[in-house]
Amino acid sequence: MDINILRAAVTVFSLLVFLCIVAWAYAGRNKSSFDSQAMLPLEDEVNGRAQ
Repeated sequence: MDINILRAAVTVFSLLVFLCIVAWAYAGRNKSSFDSQAMLPLEDEVNGRAQ
């Protein structure tokens, strides 16, 4: 196997993984989970005590 074929295969694989991650991040079923996680830094109490 030529090294260039291996490089091309790794590039295509990396692109596919990237596209899968983007599709997962923008999927509608994850919106509520992401919204609740986005609000975590803004909560007043951490571990039951006020800051």
